[in-house]
Formats: sequence, C-alpha cells, structure tokens
Amino acid sequence: MTIAPWRDSSLPAAARVDDLLSRMTLEEKTAQLYGVWVGAATDGDGVAPLQREMTSDYDWDELITLGLGQLTRSFGTAPVDPALGAQALARAQRRIAAAGRFGIPAVAHEECLAGFTAWQATAYPVPLAWGATFDPELVEVLGDRIGHDLRSIGVHQGLAPVLDVVRDLRWGRVEETIGEDPYLVGTIATAYVRGLEGAGIVATLKHFAGYASSAGARNLAPVRAGVREFADITLPPFEMALREGGARSVMAAYTETDGIPASADPRLLTELLRGEWGFTGTVVADYFGIGFLESLHRVAGSPAEAAHVALEAGIDVELPTLKCYGKPLVAAVREGTIPQSLVDRAARRVLLQKCELGLLDEGWQPETGSPVDLDSTANRALARRLAEESVVLLDNPNTLLPLSPDTRVAVVGPRAFDPLAMLGCYSFPSHVLTHHPEVPTGVDIPTVLDSLRTELPDAKVTFAEGCGVSDPDTSGFAEAVARASEADVCVAVLGDRAGLFGRGTSGEGCDAEDLQLPGVQADFLDALMATGIPVVLVLLTGRPYALGRWQNRLGAVVQAFFPGEEGGPAVAGVLSGRVNPSGRLPVSVPSSPGGQPWTYLQPPLGLAGEVSNLDPTPLYPFGHGRSYTTFEWEDFTAPDAEIPTDGTYDVSLTVRNTSDREGTEVVQLYLHDPVASVTRPDVRLIGYQRVELTPGESRRVTFHFHTDLSSFTNRAGHRVVEPGALELRLGTSSADARHTARLTLTGPIRTPGPDRRLRCETKVS
Repeated sequence: MTIAPWRDSSLPAAARVDDLLSRMTLEEKTAQLYGVWVGAATDGDGVAPLQREMTSDYDWDELITLGLGQLTRSFGTAPVDPALGAQALARAQRRIAAAGRFGIPAVAHEECLAGFTAWQATAYPVPLAWGATFDPELVEVLGDRIGHDLRSIGVHQGLAPVLDVVRDLRWGRVEETIGEDPYLVGTIATAYVRGLEGAGIVATLKHFAGYASSAGARNLAPVRAGVREFADITLPPFEMALREGGARSVMAAYTETDGIPASADPRLLTELLRGEWGFTGTVVADYFGIGFLESLHRVAGSPAEAAHVALEAGIDVELPTLKCYGKPLVAAVREGTIPQSLVDRAARRVLLQKCELGLLDEGWQPETGSPVDLDSTANRALARRLAEESVVLLDNPNTLLPLSPDTRVAVVGPRAFDPLAMLGCYSFPSHVLTHHPEVPTGVDIPTVLDSLRTELPDAKVTFAEGCGVSDPDTSGFAEAVARASEADVCVAVLGDRAGLFGRGTSGEGCDAEDLQLPGVQADFLDALMATGIPVVLVLLTGRPYALGRWQNRLGAVVQAFFPGEEGGPAVAGVLSGRVNPSGRLPVSVPSSPGGQPWTYLQPPLGLAGEVSNLDPTPLYPFGHGRSYTTFEWEDFTAPDAEIPTDGTYDVSLTVRNTSDREGTEVVQLYLHDPVASVTRPDVRLIGYQRVELTPGESRRVTFHFHTDLSSFTNRAGHRVVEPGALELRLGTSSADARHTARLTLTGPIRTPGPDRRLRCETKVS
C-alpha cells in the first residue's frame, strides 16, 4: 500500500510538510495554530491573567473535525490522578486524530517551572533556588528527570524555563527567575533546556523579552529598558539557551517596550530571533497574549486585527485556547485583509515540529503505557539534593550554627509548620489546589518544625506560630516570645506565601510595594530579639527582603528560596550541621526596604557616592554565601598581559580546604572594564565554578577567558570588543575580589560574529 509522502518518515521533514500543506484547506491549516483548554474555569479566580474574561465556550466535537494544534494543560488545570489522566489524554488524542481528515494529533503542553505542575508530581525548588546552587550540571539532571516524567504520560512541550533577568526585586515573579545576572541565568537555564530537550520535550523559553523590566515592578507594566540594557542584559540568556541548549520553542512576553508589545514586534520575533539567531522552531503566545493586543495594549481593534498583528510579528500558536486565530482569522483571510501566506508560514512551522515529534508518522499511537511514579524515590532524592545545595547561609557571626544536638530550641513563625511554605506559585498545590481545598496535597511535604525534630531527636523543641504571613494580627506574639524566652536559641521561620494575582505575597501578580517583610513579621522579629535569646532567622521566600534593620544583631541568617517538597529536611539539615551550606545568592539582599529597585549590575553612578544621600549598597551582595568549612585560595597565576581583541587568557588558582569537614567553595570570575565608549557595570559575572573538597584537599581551578566575553553594545547599537584595559577579578561574591588579573586588549575594535563565545570554560584538576 502506497502511503502519502507526508506520512513517509524516510523523507525529509520539509518535503513531508510541503506535501501535507498542499492538501490542507485554509480552515485545517488555521486549526493547527491554536490550542484548546479543556476544563478551564470561566468563573471565579483563575490561574492565568483575566482568565474569566478571555475564556469562551466552543463545540469540541465540531472543532476537532478540522484538527487541533495544541491541548492545554490536561494535567495542570484540575487535580487528576496521573494514571487516569494519561488514559484520558490518550483518548482525547485518538478522538482528535479520528475526527480530522489527516489524523494529526495535538501537541500536549504543560507547565514545568518547578517540576511537572500536576497532582502527585514532585514539587522541586523554584528556579531562584536553582540559581542559588550555581550548579548547572545538577539542573540539567533536573530537566532530564522532569522531561522523562512529562513524556511518560503523553506530554510533548514544557512551558519553561524562565530566562527573565531580575531588574527590580519587588516584582512578584522573582521566584520564577534564576537571578539578577544574565550569565548565571543563561548558564543555569541552558542546562535545564538541555535536560528537557534531551528527554524529548520541546522546551519553551519565556518570556521573550523584557518582561522582568516592567516599570515599578508591576506585572505586565510597560518596559522602560534602553537599547543597551535590552541587548546586554535581557537578551543574552535567550541566545545562549537557543544556541547551546537547543530550545525548540519561545513564548512571547506580555509586556511592551517603548510602545511596541512583544507579541506585535516583528523586529524581535522575526528579524532578531529568526534572522540573526537562526531560530527555526515555534513561537507561542503567552496565555491570552494575542487577545490582549486588542483588550489591553489597544494596538488592534478586533480579534481579527490582533491575529493579523501577531501573525505578522511571528507568533505561530495562540495559547491557551482559541480566540483570535480561529473563525476571525479565517474570515479575514477569506475577505483578503490578512494574507494567507502568514497562515501558511505559521502552519509550516507547527507541522515541522509535529513531524520532529513523530506526530505525522504512519501508525502513530498515543502513549498508553502505565505512567511512572511522578514522585518517585529518585525524584525526591534529586529534590533533596537540589534543595540542600540551594540553601544560603547569609551570616553566622558567632558560630551559633550548627545547633547543639541537645539544645532547647523554640521554633516560631508563620512558615515553620506550613507545608506550603516550601512551594512557589507554579507548584501544583499552590497553583491549582487552592481552588480545590477538599483535595489532599498529593505529595509529602515535611515542614521545618517536623524536620528539625527529626534532625535533633535529643533537643527539646517547642513551637508557637506568633503571627500570620500577611495579616496584621499581633495577638500571637506573646506566646511565641514566651517560648523563645524559655529556650537556649530561637529559630524564627518567616517569609512568603506563594499565590497568584494578589492571593499571595510572592508569585505572578503578587508585586510588592517595598522590600519589608510581609505583614507584621518585622515587628514580630523585633519582639523576639528583645528577649535577649539568640535568634536564628530562617527565610522561606520568593524574593529577598531588606534585613538591614537587624544587621549584626541576629545569631545567624539562613535564606531558602521556596526549596520544594524536600526543603524542610534541607533547611533543618543546615541548622543541625548535617548539611554544609554551599548556596550562593542569585540576587542581592538589600539593606533598606524602600525605593531601591537595585541589582548589582550598576555603572558608577548607580553605586553609592556623594551625589546622593541614598546608599543602594546591598547588605549581602550577589554571589555571597557562607560555609561551615574554611578555604584558602593559593597560587594565583595570572600575570599582567597584553592580548589581542580576539585573544584568550587563562586565570588559575588553587582552592584548599583548611578545615576538618568536607565543603564546597564557589569561585566566581568577574569582569571590570575601567574605560569604555559607553558606561558599563562596575563588575559583572563572566564565569564560576563549584569546587567540592574533602578536609585538607586542594584542587586547581582554571578559567579560559576569551575576549568575546568582554563585548558589549556600543553607541551605534553594534556588539563590539574594544581595545584597552580590563580587569579579571576572582572573588567569593560580586563585592569580594580576592585576586585581580590586569589585561590590555590591543588591536582594532572587533565585531564578534554570531558564533561568539557565550561562556567561560573552566577546568578543575
């Protein structure tokens, strides 16, 4: 029997798709350009912005006769048993294939920002915690594990990772980002992409681009970033994840930059993304983002006009459900107001990706095998390791930590005995189960209180909540203060409650006016300090909060960024000493709570100086973190040198463990450019390396610097490497340089090509 060329897997994908397109009607092509969100709520609180207003009804049986591009969140919309959900998804795919003339199934996509956002799936630490590990190899393992879980039950595409670089710590979605530095964001996100893609999942980079630079830290607010900030801070992580990670999808951001919404920007989505970077995958809309061109941005007067603007810009798929790319688009093409070539272009990209996924192959069948345990022992072990590596010991001035095994401990605070204190807003319990209070969490989440009792079985541990996360009630202070007064040490567990659109203190649409601890938690901490009992502050948050009010007064400070279902044991392990902390800050911790939306990437006038009475210097800088181990940095080798503007240079030193327990040092390489044609950040990260050492062990670390890493966008808008002086600084944070290598770049100004080096390779021997 002869099969159609488009079904023949021995032919090139392009030839197969061209043949298929030649057989399809306009309506069938258009059907490949939208998703359908089965079961999405049209009343009450949603999980996407303006979900109630933007969701409409449709006739499913009629709709799928034309085919379907995507199925939206079959597992992430409501609690679904994984085994039953896999069977239901397979049935839906068979119905879609049977209903259409060509038998083409849909791409099933899900969120996977901090694990597969599904009931009974492992809730891993949030991406900000990934950044705190400074461990891309471990994050790649995470991506691979999540990817295999997704594939095991029929999912093809994951809407992650987030590559937004934090620009204002008050923004609600800081927890979803990897940090405030583009190099850290790029290297960690690229590792996650490699893991997902290696498992066969289409990774979707978001939010392209500029979303985290919204004015006033307000969700969806206009972006005020200039050309150079956009080019040198916002875009590099996306370029790295595409070039080195192989991501096959990009999600357009909600925001507008200088009056142009990202979803309506052909310069961004077509000229840059496809023309300059050579991207060949699919561009998808953020949920309702195309409809927002009409309702929020007002650059379109109707759904058809919004479809035209988005297609022309380069958005191939409307998510989460059809609104503009359905009947309004077909009618406009029939009327001649939208060129059919735009539909053909997008449909070709979608079908090429389906071809890559095997969805066009003869005899395709949906995955019907028994799904894996989505919270397996191996998953939990990985979640524990990631959580342990992410905990940051900010301060321990009098070596109060580790706690004595038989001490009297008062554990207090609103985050000490709440399992949800561990989870970010895109974990399933925080994201979906808040709408289903009758449904159990689905995974075991030990609290800090329970975990500390396990870690210190001989200690006397008492508990009082003291206050809530955000409510103004102080009536619980007295009991907590009494428990603290009876103890040898008080462990105050404070922080955030993750939520959506104002239903939490951290998360999407939960932006903060300032960086003071939420509610009355600051006053609660003051009351505990007044007892005179040493206080260990443990923070479980989605963003950093200002701690200058208690500088040099706390016994110790431990920061964990929503560390996931194994976060309780990880934090307790640090307190007990079982875990030697190795996390480093992916974001600065401010001293003052108000008016300083500051990150460390500042030119000279962004730093403290005599021209202003406001000092933005953070209390704890980017890259900072302490250990229970001491290290010496020896044999620094980096003589002053002249190298050409297309040259390389090696920087080496030996790290020695000088204590009696194993530990991990994180060596960080920063670039300082003394004089340039435009102002430059005083320092910026260009390399880093975790070094694990047993007692007395030493290892040599070598950074292979290439001058491409010094490039920046000049006055003319071109990326260049300029001749002149440079400094390479090795340090334990952005504010602590231990060694400096001084270079002089010689020769002409050079324009690096599209294959420029994006990372500093390292060697540990």
